[in-house]
Amino acid sequence: MLIRKLKDCQEIIAGDGSRLKELLHPERGYDFNGNYSLAYAVLAPGAKSLKHKLATDEVYFILSGRGEMHINEETAQVSFGDVIDIPPNAVQWIKNIGDFDLSFLCLVSPPWKAEDEEILA
Repeated sequence: MLIRKLKDCQEIIAGDGSRLKELLHPERGYDFNGNYSLAYAVLAPGAKSLKHKLATDEVYFILSGRGEMHINEETAQVSFGDVIDIPPNAVQWIKNIGDFDLSFLCLVSPPWKAEDEEILA
């Protein structure tokens, strides 16, 4: 049984500028063979991720806060409980429009790889 604790995962600054903790990835030296990666991301009030696109499928699940999600030419407000499907190669970014941290899970399938991401900002 694999159990990973958020508090034990190292925080990094992702290529898009968000604070990120990678929870699951099949190439990180622990016994996980999923065909996806899962990360926990945080943006402070007023912060936004850089415009970017992934060559793979991505899903965001909003855990807390309020955000403004941008995918290609579409914009929508998002908050707790919202699930956002981000198609491959879509130009995307998210902004925290609330007074508290915006936190969300990022599911990428197949698993995230640096060569699959392009920062556009």
